[in-house]
Amino acid sequence: MYAEWAPEPALADRVACLWRQVSENDRPQLVVPDGCIDLIWGPAGPFVAGPDTRPASARMRPGERFAGIRFKPGAAGDVFGVPLADLRDQRVPAGSLGALAGLLAEPVGAPLPTLLAAVQARLRRTAAPDPAAPAIAARLRTGRTVAETAWDLGFSVRQLHRRTLSGFGYAPKTLQRVVRFQRALTLTRAGVALADVAARAGYADQAHLANDVKRLSGLTLRRLVPAG
Repeated sequence: MYAEWAPEPALADRVACLWRQVSENDRPQLVVPDGCIDLIWGPAGPFVAGPDTRPASARMRPGERFAGIRFKPGAAGDVFGVPLADLRDQRVPAGSLGALAGLLAEPVGAPLPTLLAAVQARLRRTAAPDPAAPAIAARLRTGRTVAETAWDLGFSVRQLHRRTLSGFGYAPKTLQRVVRFQRALTLTRAGVALADVAARAGYADQAHLANDVKRLSGLTLRRLVPAG
């Protein structure tokens, strides 16, 4: 059973959602790139997940409990105390991250309240994330190229590369691939015909869409989002 809900207003600009999950079977679960980073408390303790560039398989035993805080793309800032690129495609125990280790060493209650207290403490001690991050992701999500996005925002391509690597943990082309893929999923779930998804999500054609979906999920779009 999985449930998620919105964070309190004070965290809404940084956090996408809070979530809990109780595993009901031992089948591996597919995790696909979404541009987000999660701080999770699982059976082995707290760890950080992502940002991902490829599909991952998460195996959970029946009855295992997980709780997490999901940061919006580009909104984690320096919460974890390490460059986000160092966390790319990794699952890193929070105890190995000095910025979080002490804050999570003494639980303040259940796992989720403990995670929230640690995040709130880090947010008080760190600077805000790059204010350009939402605009970067938005332009790449709607099909603007890396060069066009840099031009739109008044950056050189080199500056855009530095800012996306710092803010998202990805280079611009990878970020473009991830956010465009997520837009394609959103359109498909909304019932948009596959023939129109590619154009509306900024792909060159349906073959381009199919290749990216396969690369990021290991599945076809129809297997990933079955027809209702």
